[in-house]
Amino acid sequence: MNLAEKLISAHLVDGEMRPGEEIGLRVDQALIQDATGTMVMLELEALGLDRARTEVAAQYVDHNLLQSDERNMADHLFLRSACRRYGIWYSPPGNGVSHPTHMQHFGVPGRTLAGADSHTCAAGSLGMLAIGVGGLEVAMAMAGQPLYVTMPRIWGIRLAGALPDWVSAKDVILELLRRHGVSGGVHKIVEYHGPALGTLSAMDRHVIANMGAELGATTSVFPSDGRVLEFLEAQGRADDHTELTADPDAGYDLRDELDLSALEPLIARPGSPGNVVPVRQVAGEPVHQVVVGSSANPGLRDFTVVAEILRGRQVHPQVSLEINPTSRQILADLTKSGAVTALLEAGARIHQTGCLGCIGMGQAPAVGRNSLRTFPRNFPGRSGTHDDSVWLCSPETAAAAALTGAITDPRELGLDRPEIREPRTASLITAPLQRPLPVEEARRVELVKAGSIGTLPELDPLPDSLTLPVVLKVGDDVSTDEIMPAGARALPYRSNIAALADFAFGQIDETYPERARAAGPHAVVGGRNYGQGSSREHAAIVPRHLGLRVVIAKSFARIHWQNLANFGVLALEFADEAGYDRFGQGDELRLDGLRKAVETGGEITAGGVVLRHRLSARQRAMVLAGGWIPQVRNAEPG
Repeated sequence: MNLAEKLISAHLVDGEMRPGEEIGLRVDQALIQDATGTMVMLELEALGLDRARTEVAAQYVDHNLLQSDERNMADHLFLRSACRRYGIWYSPPGNGVSHPTHMQHFGVPGRTLAGADSHTCAAGSLGMLAIGVGGLEVAMAMAGQPLYVTMPRIWGIRLAGALPDWVSAKDVILELLRRHGVSGGVHKIVEYHGPALGTLSAMDRHVIANMGAELGATTSVFPSDGRVLEFLEAQGRADDHTELTADPDAGYDLRDELDLSALEPLIARPGSPGNVVPVRQVAGEPVHQVVVGSSANPGLRDFTVVAEILRGRQVHPQVSLEINPTSRQILADLTKSGAVTALLEAGARIHQTGCLGCIGMGQAPAVGRNSLRTFPRNFPGRSGTHDDSVWLCSPETAAAAALTGAITDPRELGLDRPEIREPRTASLITAPLQRPLPVEEARRVELVKAGSIGTLPELDPLPDSLTLPVVLKVGDDVSTDEIMPAGARALPYRSNIAALADFAFGQIDETYPERARAAGPHAVVGGRNYGQGSSREHAAIVPRHLGLRVVIAKSFARIHWQNLANFGVLALEFADEAGYDRFGQGDELRLDGLRKAVETGGEITAGGVVLRHRLSARQRAMVLAGGWIPQVRNAEPG
């Protein structure tokens, strides 16, 4: 067996391991971040949960960090009270980005992790089966329910050679995105193997596994070997290590090979993580902002290499260099090593630990000015600037641009490659983590709800017939950032669906909320890979609140497709993609016999176009009920 199959079989509680079949997995750990966490806690309340039943459940405050008014801290007080009530670890603001911080404190090879964040797959770097899903699925996992996914194909990628000077782990995943695009990993688990694994540290692997989300993959998996043991020893958790590898003769559904020694510095042009070209091809483009940090380059070496390139030098006068440390531990180690001083002397700005610019919480770039970022995503407007120009690159390429004021191949700097030596033992800062309360004490905790904390919307069952106007028609690769933006304007309303609705589809069509309210029940038509990107279930809840009942697309991204079902929105696909051209914005569609078609898996016809769905029996039941929570509430006792 390959490693992914071993991990799945060890946790399989429902279904069979055949690609395309729905399977249920036992969940060992749960991860929540604050942008999704307020809804998760409201969902736990609605489910009547007594206490989280996973081995570990952890809530991280890493996204919503700008305290521009009272709503930000109100959310944090609510989250802390819910963690105390439901037996969840609470990581407060400043502790760090969820994914590297979870690795440091809780990552254990062989465990399953369900996370309300699409980059949860980063934990595959430790030999975990880590899957990003919607918040409601994490809530259900914490309530003891299996996590249901479509059994993916296993894509084995053999790594050979060694990375050349000035090339790093970010260039590995950018090369895969260059080859395969943002939907190349859909319905696949990417499993890395081969002789080059020993050259990649656990945090190098984190960079690669993290951006498996950008490939559309269900998750990514690395073996748990000596490099993972090395990481756990540095965290004082060597006892948590277990060696986990694929069998020597393991087979894969798909195969690929990557010679690391043949790679060169790469960069993703604005608009998509899949728009990748060699840095040398776009060298000379002027740069006005460089941002280093995020879960896509979170390791100590990712910051240290920038500090060493800049040591004794000055940032170009036109460049604003922003440094976002990814955890309290990493900031402490950077300080001890002198890297922080080197960065400050070079002219960098040091910000608090957190996601910040990655989710559009500050650091918004100027219109028409290039911003280079060591981030995972550059979807239009995600930065907080509607007309942004964000490029994705490695720390080495980011540092080169900071020095020169233009996109520069770091090999052309004429410098020796910095030698990075990381400490054998990391700064073990555990005090800010707040552990779960004992059961009896937890039961006495009241949830702290300010007036800004909203409620879950009421969801009615799917009618048998619907007449729906097409309120919006969009193209391929529409992201959840475009469906439901985050950023400094919208993020403080994450627990208030009615207020958040004003931002729906704002990056694509600012008139959508007004037109949707006027239309009532309506449909949206999309192209391929509809709903790629973030796991945010708000991209399903908010349009549903505005009347969305059906989305018709050429194909759907995995997490958003499940989120639509979770909240009772029927996701239909064109039997023939040519049908997409038959529907226009403003058309009216008549859908009859919906309930029977959903129950039986039958075809649905609208305007002479044949439509189908891929829902499992479990998903059909929740769509018919209007969503998963109404289905649970209406279930017979026992």
